[in-house]
Amino acid sequence: MAPISCVQCGTTSNPCRCKVVGPTLGFLAFVVTGVVEWPVGAVVYCFKHAKGRRIMAHPATVVYPCVSNAIPI
Repeated sequence: MAPISCVQCGTTSNPCRCKVVGPTLGFLAFVVTGVVEWPVGAVVYCFKHAKGRRIMAHPATVVYPCVSNAIPI
């Protein structure tokens, strides 16, 4: 299995203008929370559509950006 690596170029958070560690850890956190929250969101969506959509969108809108932006490398 090849190692997972995400690269974000053009950022101003460090002198190199590229980030590798932050986006990679952000992606891994996104996958872990997605595995838990997407099935829960799908069940909630059956009863409350807006709440289910918010739960399923949480990894992409909150978790990934927070983790990725917290690590400037």
